[in-house]
Amino acid sequence: QVQLVESGGGLVQAGESLTLSCVASGSIARVNDMGWYRQPPGKQRELVATITRGANTNYADSVKGRFTISRDNAKNWVYLQMHNLRPEDTAVYSCNAVIVPLNSNRGQTSWGQGTQVTVSS
Repeated sequence: QVQLVESGGGLVQAGESLTLSCVASGSIARVNDMGWYRQPPGKQRELVATITRGANTNYADSVKGRFTISRDNAKNWVYLQMHNLRPEDTAVYSCNAVIVPLNSNRGQTSWGQGTQVTVSS
């Protein structure tokens, strides 16, 4: 059984920075693609950024140049550095990963429980 646990959310003012962290734990053989998604109040969940095991990244247009995704393959961590935060970045941010469990050759998608990020104007 595997799980993802996020940390680092909170309340900040517009223009400030925040870093989110997420770790995958359990009986893991390998973690493939990892990513961050967010769900603003009253809206659907949307992609923020993804990163492959080889560190290829993809960002939503709304965060390009402000957010940076990175990962530590050895320790199964993924990070999201957020700079110049805006009120419209307010959302529940969730970590996502495709994890190959031990004794398996098939990846399964897992989600964290989410962490709240609130940006005040």
